[in-house]
This record gives sequence, C-alpha cells and structure tokens, in this order.
Amino acid sequence: MAGPVEAELLISGGTVADGTGARLRRAEITVRSGRLAVLPEGARPPARRTVDASGLVVAPGFIDVHTHSDAITLIGAGAGEQAGALARAAVMQGVTTEICGNCGSSLFPALPERVAGMVPSARASFGGPVPIFTDYKGFAEAHIAVPRANHLTSLVGHGTLRAGVLGYADRPATPEELAVMCDLLDTALTQGAAGLSTGLIYTPGTYAGTEEVVALAKVAARHGKPYVTHLRDEMSRVEEALEEAVEIARRSGAALHVSHHKTAGRHAWGRTLVTLPRIASLRESGMDVTCDVYPYTAGSTMLSAMFPPWANDGGVTALTARLADPAERERMRRSIAEGVPGWENTVGNGGWDRISVAGAVRNPEVEGRTIAELAAARAVDPLDLAAELLVAERGEVTIISHSMREDDVRRVLASPFAMIGSDGVPKPGHPHPRWAGTFPRVLGHYSRDLGLMPLETAVHKMTGMAAARFGLAGRGVIAGGAHADLVVFDPATVGDGATYAEPLLPPAGIHLVVAAGHIVVAGGADTGARPGEVLTA
Repeated sequence: MAGPVEAELLISGGTVADGTGARLRRAEITVRSGRLAVLPEGARPPARRTVDASGLVVAPGFIDVHTHSDAITLIGAGAGEQAGALARAAVMQGVTTEICGNCGSSLFPALPERVAGMVPSARASFGGPVPIFTDYKGFAEAHIAVPRANHLTSLVGHGTLRAGVLGYADRPATPEELAVMCDLLDTALTQGAAGLSTGLIYTPGTYAGTEEVVALAKVAARHGKPYVTHLRDEMSRVEEALEEAVEIARRSGAALHVSHHKTAGRHAWGRTLVTLPRIASLRESGMDVTCDVYPYTAGSTMLSAMFPPWANDGGVTALTARLADPAERERMRRSIAEGVPGWENTVGNGGWDRISVAGAVRNPEVEGRTIAELAAARAVDPLDLAAELLVAERGEVTIISHSMREDDVRRVLASPFAMIGSDGVPKPGHPHPRWAGTFPRVLGHYSRDLGLMPLETAVHKMTGMAAARFGLAGRGVIAGGAHADLVVFDPATVGDGATYAEPLLPPAGIHLVVAAGHIVVAGGADTGARPGEVLTA
C-alpha cells in the first residue's frame, strides 16, 4: 500500500499565530502543491525539506494593504542601482501580498487616446518610464511577464481614471465623461481589481466633488468591493474630510476604508481623540468601516502636492511651466500663506523645515536635507528653492514630511479596526524607511517593546484582517487548504533596520518567507525564487 504523499516543506516546532487573532499555539505546518496543512504538535509527516522553527513564530505572510509599488518591478533597471533592493524590500520584511493603486493613483484604466498625455504625471508618481494600461487585464499581464517574489493586486485609482477620461483639467466631469469613468471602473473591477481608491488631496482627484465620487463608489458597491480613500484633508479639516468619506460610503453602499489614518500638522495634533471614537461609533451602528496605519510620525509624498491645486491644473508639465514664471510663484506664495478653501495646505500647517527631499535623481546631493536648510544654504526663499528643484527634476521629486505626533500614531495602531499598511513609495534616492521596515517595526517596537498590543493581535492586523477587507480568499490565515504564504520570525529579535539615513537596510529576525509554497527568503537572504502572482479579488 502506498505511503503518505510527501510534502514539499515541513515547518516544525514553531509557535503559530494563525492570523485570526486567536491565542498562540504549537503546531506543525506542511506545504503541498501551494497549500497548507496544519498538524498536531509533534507530528512528523514525510517532507522533502524540514525547517526547525523552535523558538520562532510561524504566521501567515503579511499583507501590505497600502503600497505605491505599482511600477517598481516593471521599471527594473530604470530605477538605477537601487532597483533590486527597492523591489525586494517588501518581501524581505515578510510581505507576501502587496495592494497597490492607492491614493487615487494606479497604472490603469484610461482611454487609449489619453495614455500618452498621462506619462509625465505617472513618471512623477512612480519614478521612472512608467506604462499606463487601458484596463486591469493589461496591468496584470505586464506584471505576470516580469517575475516577482511576492503577490500583487491593485485598486483602481480615481485620479488615474479621471485623467484617463478627461485629463488633468480643474473642472467637473460632464455626465458623459462620468458615465465613461463608471464603465472603465466596472470593467476593471470585473477583471479582478480590488476596489476603488481616491486621493482627494492630489490632482486631478482633488478637482472632483463628492457627487462624482459617490457615483463611482456605487460601482464598487455593486461589485462588493471597498471604497478606499486618502481623505481630502488629514490636517486642520480632518474631521470634515472624514464626514465626506462617510457620506460617500452611506450614499453609495460601499464599505469604507480610510487610508493611512492620521491627524497631521500642528492644527490637528491630538484629533485622533475625536476621529477614532467617531469611526468606532459608526461601526457600532452597523457601518462597515476600517482604516490602515503605518508606524511612523513622518509621511511621504510628491513635492508638487505642497503647491495649491490650481497650480497643478493641466498636470505636471503645466505645473513646471507655472513654476518658471515669477508672477505665478508669487501667487503660489500667497496661496500657501493665506490658504485656499478646501485645500490641505501642508506647508501652511507645518513649514518648509519639516519637509525633506527623499528623491531627486538629477540632483542627488539635495536628498536627505530639508527645503528650509537647502534654501538657507543658497540664500533664497524656500518656495523658490522648491520651485527650482521641481523645474530641474521635471516634477519628479519625492519628499518626507515630519508632520505627526507619536501619541496619535499609537492610538491608531492600537485601534481594533486598524490594519497595517506601509504606504511605501519605492522610488530611487532616500525613500521613507517604512517601505523596508513597517511590519517588523510593529512587531518589535510597538508590540514587544512597548506592549501596545499582543503579538497575535499585531499579526491579525497584518494578515487575516487585511485579507477579509480586500476579498483575498484563502490568504491571511494558517488553516488547512489556505494558500501557502508564510513568514517565520523570532519574536525576541524581530525589528526594523531601515532608517531615514539608510532606508533600505533589511530587518532583523525574519528567518523564512514562503510565497505560493516556495521559499523566497531564507536566513535574511533572497533565494532568487520568483513565484509571485497577480491576484484578483
């Protein structure tokens, strides 16, 4: 009689955090044909390879619900010498699934005749020669053709969708244009995109009113997929912006997910004491609302977002033309000093001394220094320094903004409805360390060292909670028949290594990462295996 079928991998002797938030337990985990089996402690089934996980924790592979990694594997060598490290950083910290297309910015969809005109803005967002696709199918096929270590899925970015139909104009969509946008969104969601995202502080998304977003969110609701939003304001008007998101969710019927929830800038510090109870009360009343958060007090975005919406009318090319005009610069200076109704004014809420350059590939000597510091060294006004840098870089400048307070970050992290997302922007230069350090930082600094949450709760926020929100069936849990995406880490040593000075340093304590049943990281080193898939929600 034939003996038991040999497993490809046995992970033995480990403590299991199964992704559900349940108490830790001991079990043996096997991988066969890309699926998991969970056996009692001490079972020793035949396996081609056995990993001793004694003293280690075995968890589902982490799901990063908020990335801007849409293009990094497609750009490849175009990202320069850092390309390999940028592409590997997520999986090196245990992330087996990335959800991109956030903040209203994706690589699809668009009408064919609009694609060429979208390239300059896409380059500014993603940092290289970036393709734009007419639908999710084209996006998926391009990624399938380029081997990757972990899995990827994408939201439909409202800003990209809007630009793909009516360009970067500061005006409402006509009824006919909105109908086309709804059709393109419907097609992308039918093809498997994970939901709809907005970035209502970014152009061209900021040009859209609430009614436009409601109409699009209704399409997402019909597909049972969430409305994911970077709020229109995360600073002085954060409560008002949250209420707009709630209105959109209520009127559309879509589940609501608030991206990287924060209360940033000195006028909003401490306001999580209001926003988090508001979300909790909405959930108690039956609304399906969640959020994500990254474990840092600094954010990262494009330098162009520091300028008022009217300055970005027409896209990156139009912005750089205005920046070269002294009269237009003066108008921008007044807008920042006095504010613009409805605009999240980051500089006005913080100052140029809190904004450092993360990426400027043509002027790398400015990276890591603040706009205020650079301006003082050249004896010029900070706005003029920022304008000249944007012109020189053709709009392709990434920044880091030190705008948050630690107590607010901790409150969001500890909230039972908050999951973990890096908001990683893998672009050349000195990117935010969250791209390489988010998940080990939560496990090490916030869970183990500060005791902010139990380890099993932290793992749940990174796995099962995320999979449930984004419809990733069979992922985010360790259970019989689940997809074989795993991470094995040392709870005593796991922690982030990445810093603002050296943002791609690998984490400590990540012993093994398995994606689709293949070992992709072992002993802190990339194995070269590339089993990653493009997922459909």
